[in-house]
Amino acid sequence: MTNNAWTKLTTLLEMIKFSHTVFAFPFALMGMLLASLASGIAPTFAQVFWICLAMVGARTGAMGLNRIIDARIDADNPRTAERHLPAGKVAMGEAWLLVLGAFALLLLAAWMLNPLCLQLAPVAIFFLALYSYCKRFTSMAHIILGICLAAAPIGAWIALRGDIGWPVVVLGLAVLFWVAGFDIFYALQDYEFDRDKGLFSIPSRFGVERSFLIARLFHVAMVSLLLVLVFSEGLGLIYLIGVVVVAGLLIYEHLLVRPDDLSRLDAAFFNMNGYISVTIFLFTLVDALL
Repeated sequence: MTNNAWTKLTTLLEMIKFSHTVFAFPFALMGMLLASLASGIAPTFAQVFWICLAMVGARTGAMGLNRIIDARIDADNPRTAERHLPAGKVAMGEAWLLVLGAFALLLLAAWMLNPLCLQLAPVAIFFLALYSYCKRFTSMAHIILGICLAAAPIGAWIALRGDIGWPVVVLGLAVLFWVAGFDIFYALQDYEFDRDKGLFSIPSRFGVERSFLIARLFHVAMVSLLLVLVFSEGLGLIYLIGVVVVAGLLIYEHLLVRPDDLSRLDAAFFNMNGYISVTIFLFTLVDALL
């Protein structure tokens, strides 16, 4: 790969914040693990490979599409005006090529897994696209984003078993509330901008104080749902310890930010949520192995 091509690739990956794939990726692997425990059959290398590629394709396509759809809004917002598309670091055509290539990868991976995955892949793409428009007409955008990421473990379960079972539905709901909660925190950065421009979010509708309360309730729901999973096949004490650790990390995340002080929001959003997803997967993996 030439230097110019490598530079362009890294720029595109920076545009979509590829490193943040870590948020949903461990939950996809956790969904795969739960499916394996429920069926008593270990996933093949090919299944793991295509599940990983499906995750990369879905997340890359979704983030690229979000940047394209929000380019004009980002240009008006001082916080986001230097993002790659508004700042001219990436051409719109290049962004579209990335999105189309990523969704093609998702469809290919779904086709390689099983017929149900392929049938549901367009539904996943629909919700991924819908999220980027939600701020224009509903404050429930955070819930839609949660649904999009909840598809990661559910899709991995379907990839292995070709059906849907209660453990992965519970896990999917846990992911939904986790994502919606931290996305409310993230939206606090644009509280004043959203209100001025008539954009919708939970902070712009309910205010800062109530948004903190809603985020806390969502994260309590997440931990409660994770506790329910202790009754699923193959999980026990080690997994339960992992849930306690995750609860502690969530408490710390909520201590990092206050209604009158958002200065540590990046640490709460980017660092802590990465730790949370990796932690619960690792504890689940160790419990399953032992």
